[in-house]
Amino acid sequence: MRRQLIMPAVAAGAALTAGAGLTAHWIFSDGPERKGVQAGATAPLERDAGAVAARRPLDTAALRRSVRAYAATRPGKAGVMATDLRTGRSFGENESGRFVSASIMKVDILTGLLMQRQQQRRNLSADERDLAGQMIRESDNTAADALYARSGDRSGIGRWNRRLGLTQTTPFQSSWGSSLTSPADQVRLLTTLASPGSPLGASGRGYVLGLMGSVIREQAWGVSAAARPGERVALKNGWTPVHRQGHGWAVNSIGRITGPDHDFLVAVCSRENPTMESGVDTVEHVADLVVSTMRR
Repeated sequence: MRRQLIMPAVAAGAALTAGAGLTAHWIFSDGPERKGVQAGATAPLERDAGAVAARRPLDTAALRRSVRAYAATRPGKAGVMATDLRTGRSFGENESGRFVSASIMKVDILTGLLMQRQQQRRNLSADERDLAGQMIRESDNTAADALYARSGDRSGIGRWNRRLGLTQTTPFQSSWGSSLTSPADQVRLLTTLASPGSPLGASGRGYVLGLMGSVIREQAWGVSAAARPGERVALKNGWTPVHRQGHGWAVNSIGRITGPDHDFLVAVCSRENPTMESGVDTVEHVADLVVSTMRR
């Protein structure tokens, strides 16, 4: 049983949100079976350079065998991409596979809208801030519909994706949840939110990560399974039954895990799961397997 402690916090809203602070929560595990989730993982922490240098090179071949062996026992198919911004380690398995995005597309929608507003030298309106909070923290689909339309739907988000190098993501007109994407592209998107060299300014990056760091408790599953107690997690999950683009459930999770020695960007996507629960199990196991190995 997943048990969590929730404490109030405040994440920065910054200029693109008209200076308003974002009321968030820090979610911590009270047992080793569930790792810590904390809002607003935006600033890298100091690491022990000697400890990092002493790590052995990542055995990507062995990790790939482990991921494939696990995937062979599971219904459905999955892909994963992970990068540690501290150590420079990266790993991917089926990272260029195409998956129905479901609600992880909401991070792309908000990032594109913020880039559009940044270009226009405008802040998000109060209404847009409210919709963004509902869309990311609660995964509200009606809010996503409204912001997708304001961002220019498929053509608007597609234009910003091209600028960000998201070449494996295909936004669908109106039906944003039917968009196709890949784990590799999702890590590119996360890099946009984590990198000081991003085309999106610091205030916009902090705003998106702050929302991802304060998702409601019921949606704090996914890549958070790979976090250790005390680490900070910003994430967004997506899940939907698929009918016209395949069958079964699409279950995806993307996020950032920040601790003293690591800064992981992780994306796990899956399809053809017989149930949502089965997909969540697959996503969490793959995330934990990959990140745990990359820590060594």
